[in-house]
Amino acid sequence: MEYLSHSEQETEALGAALAEKLGPGDVVAYRGDLGAGKTAFTRGLARGLGCTGRVTSPTFTIVNEYEGRVPLFHFDLYRLGDEEELWDIGWEDYLGRGGVCAVEWSESCPGAIPPEAVTVTIRRCPENENWRRITAEGVSL
Repeated sequence: MEYLSHSEQETEALGAALAEKLGPGDVVAYRGDLGAGKTAFTRGLARGLGCTGRVTSPTFTIVNEYEGRVPLFHFDLYRLGDEEELWDIGWEDYLGRGGVCAVEWSESCPGAIPPEAVTVTIRRCPENENWRRITAEGVSL
């Protein structure tokens, strides 16, 4: 299903709506260009999972963890050299820890993403640079 977001707040609201449909062990695989709004979507996802605290991009740390009703493990695979590095940092352990894994740049490690993962694609709209087209596959928001 495709959604049109007119603001960062609407993007966050869509993330919160998705959180209501997720549970322990679910994976959200993001796709989208740099600066498209993946972290904003994750802020909403975190809020919807009951996580408090500031949500930031894990670009340099690879993964940020947030405690909530359901824990959130927010990955950014942009700086990984290959899929093996993801396994080396404990990807399999994260999958089994009973939280939701939100994975930015998931296309860089396709073999690690479970086939049942929800895919969220976020793109800028050519008609307005501030708008985003958000497509969710595997769930409706």
